[in-house]
Amino acid sequence: MKNLMIVLLLVMCCGSVQAQELTGVGILEKVDDNLTAENYKAISTMIIKGRRGTRTMQAESWVQGTEKSFTEYLSPPREKGTKMLKLGNELWIYSPETDRTIKIAGHMLRRSMMGSDISYEDYMEDPKLSNIYNVEIIGEEKIIDRNCYVLELTAKEEGLSYHSRKMWVDKERFLPLKEERFAKSGKLLKVYTIEEVFQVEERWYPKRAVFKDALSSGDGTEFIVDSIEFNIEIPDYIFSKASLRK
Repeated sequence: MKNLMIVLLLVMCCGSVQAQELTGVGILEKVDDNLTAENYKAISTMIIKGRRGTRTMQAESWVQGTEKSFTEYLSPPREKGTKMLKLGNELWIYSPETDRTIKIAGHMLRRSMMGSDISYEDYMEDPKLSNIYNVEIIGEEKIIDRNCYVLELTAKEEGLSYHSRKMWVDKERFLPLKEERFAKSGKLLKVYTIEEVFQVEERWYPKRAVFKDALSSGDGTEFIVDSIEFNIEIPDYIFSKASLRK
């Protein structure tokens, strides 16, 4: 019995030391591991709750690593067939209405994507936040009855869409349940909240989230993951400009 107690104490001590050794960088890397994959295919619904009413859009997306993504809008009829292709730091959009492909660059990247609270810059951002932000643990709080680490992220270089972020990360699932994004001046630009999560294989993933542009009216944009498949084979032709017009 005495030996058993010693073993239990040692296990508890080791667990305590490991918890203390979890740094801000370590937490952010676990968040990245949850949200990124070698490749995946997803169907999603975007509900834009604007000043003039609500619009619902559905899209199918293919993503490979952090450099390639292709999205095709399935509904409503007005947007059906609109396609977006990201290759590295370049973005093209095809509109079936005009039968034209245009490149989104420069100041155009700051525009709203399909009238939502998400900008083209948001769409183009490196999904691995540990690549572009320094991070520090600044506290712990509860959000929706979940214990969270509170992180402060600061841009590693100039020119990012958001100079800093405050992030509340679920201590068990390593998902950012809430995030506030700021300009260099300290002005709040956007708020992101996860309202529902689900487990896909070994990872936890956002099922339903809300983006809110703090500088615009409306009730934000709700983003729902209808289905997602990780680590599937994606044909190379998907990530080509020719696929925009197919």
